[in-house]
Amino acid sequence: MKTALTIAGSDSSGGAGIQADIKTMTANGVYAMSAVTALTAQNTTGVYGILESTPDFLAQQLDCIFTDIFPDAVKIGMVSSTPLIEVIGAKLRAYQAKNIVVDPVMVATSGSRLISQEAVEALKGLLLPLATVLTPNLPEAEVLSGMRITSPADMERAARAIGEAYGCAVLCKGGHAMNDANDLLWQEGRSRWFEGRRIQNPNTHGTGCTLSSAIASNLAKGCPLDQAVERAKDYISGALEAMLDLGQGSGPLDHTFCISNAYTAP
Repeated sequence: MKTALTIAGSDSSGGAGIQADIKTMTANGVYAMSAVTALTAQNTTGVYGILESTPDFLAQQLDCIFTDIFPDAVKIGMVSSTPLIEVIGAKLRAYQAKNIVVDPVMVATSGSRLISQEAVEALKGLLLPLATVLTPNLPEAEVLSGMRITSPADMERAARAIGEAYGCAVLCKGGHAMNDANDLLWQEGRSRWFEGRRIQNPNTHGTGCTLSSAIASNLAKGCPLDQAVERAKDYISGALEAMLDLGQGSGPLDHTFCISNAYTAP
């Protein structure tokens, strides 16, 4: 059985982060492992507290994984401080990790900021150059490219700029800001659009974590990147179409939900 590692923060509501990653990897047919960068107190309405792992403890987690069950792919999500980013970068280089998917988590869907400006610079210098593919949403792509993105043409220019700067593929996610579900993959000088189905489902907590984990799962199984993205997009659409509602919330996102609960990849 192929294996995948998620390096990310825990979501106490189970909708995003480590919990969503493990559910998604399992549903996509790989053995999931995790190295926890932080505990969070959060739900669909916001992030109310963050308790980071120490760098030494994160290093121990990674050593235990790589020296026993070597991952066929690695997904990196929320890492909120420079010392943790330094540990991850050093360990991935030391163990020559492969199929690295970096979801450059900077702002939660609810609007809560998850990473300091200093850590953003460390992320750019230490982790992004190791990536096989980056999966930024539009605000994150703007930060990484230094460009304002207001159109599909802007997405293409930003994805190219990011990819050339860090030497990796880039999946720039359109999402709600473009009023569509179309994503752009820039890879080795070529662009490919992946059209998505706009599904009217208010339960979107954890979609970014789920998409990047599904990509990592398919890379672990040996799929080329464009096929891994295509399968991950299909997985997301199937989960959203399931319309599973776990209960009414009290915040701006209205529902407590994790899309990775709703669907098993074919």
